[in-house]
Amino acid sequence: MTETAALRTAPLRARAEIDLAALRANVRTLRAHARGAALMAVVKSDAYGHGAVRCARAAVEAGADWLGTATPEEALVLRAAGLHGVRIMCWLWTPGGPWREAIEADLDVSVSGMWALREVTDAARQAGAPARVQLKADTGLGRGGCQPGEDWAELVRAALLAEAEGLIRITGLWSHFACADEPGHPSIAAQLDRFREMVAYAEGQGARPEVRHIANSPATLTLPESHFDLVRTGIATYGISPSPELGGPADFGLRPVMTLSASVALVKHVPGGHGVSYGHRYVTPGETTLGLVPLGYADGIPRHASGAGPVLVGGKWRTVAGRIAMDQFVVDLGGDEPEPGAEAVLFGPGDRGEPTAEDWAQAAGTIAYEIVTRIGTRVPRVYRDAAM
Repeated sequence: MTETAALRTAPLRARAEIDLAALRANVRTLRAHARGAALMAVVKSDAYGHGAVRCARAAVEAGADWLGTATPEEALVLRAAGLHGVRIMCWLWTPGGPWREAIEADLDVSVSGMWALREVTDAARQAGAPARVQLKADTGLGRGGCQPGEDWAELVRAALLAEAEGLIRITGLWSHFACADEPGHPSIAAQLDRFREMVAYAEGQGARPEVRHIANSPATLTLPESHFDLVRTGIATYGISPSPELGGPADFGLRPVMTLSASVALVKHVPGGHGVSYGHRYVTPGETTLGLVPLGYADGIPRHASGAGPVLVGGKWRTVAGRIAMDQFVVDLGGDEPEPGAEAVLFGPGDRGEPTAEDWAQAAGTIAYEIVTRIGTRVPRVYRDAAM
């Protein structure tokens, strides 16, 4: 019996069930939206909490042309797990990073400034092999990326000189949107114009990139003119809408991949007027039953959802009663008496009437990206795969 099969049948405090068939279907849907552009499945932050290696393999099987990570360490883990024959890009570098290891692992690395170009060319000399470099342009997000104007001209000039020396290969020119999840925002057109200008400058100086890319999940779904040669899909890969105001996952042909549940640890009768959890922010309005759910903020359940987070127990929506603690929280069962061990579903696709990650995001005043990404390592990932 595989480890996943054993976990699926064993009684567990909690589990995050990952539907790899849904992930594959999402990748195929996103490829269709990309309209001929290649697709990068972004698996940073352990695939947004879903498990990077398993999700990366499933994405590649479904047709993803590239994988993307934030840190080089995340990318090196994928190579060490046997993910070869697929392009992997990583973009969040700090001085002294593992440039040589990245070159030897055949990763595409992002360069936003001269310090990074100097370090990667030094590493290429040591490795005796050229680095695959993508130059990042700051077109208006104001985070990573090289500023337009003289800074960009200097970086392009130095990169072309390094390429002429055989130290690097300029494989891409790229940027990132600030407001693609708000269609019609004036920054979108401004960034697209700036990106085209910066690409045209680099290519006019002699750069011949394999890919040019700026589209993230929302742009992939709503902004076809931004697709260029490659789209980068992060949260949409996992079946969560990047623009809830425009529609839920089903409206974009996506299906949520993660279902988070726990076994009810205790059910007990309490009288009216009974305080619940730290600070007694909830007091029972009358005689009732309370259920103890063994998940807390140490597992990634947001404390900001205290008194508001929805949970499905016994076919009914319940709400977190009082404060979410480090390891547990309480729901008021209203007199119902499920057996200890009954399933409490925090979120999933919604097929069984359970809450979704977006419902928890609304309860916590955040975004669904954070809800799934923060689920901690104490919660086992249990993989379900119709293809297995």
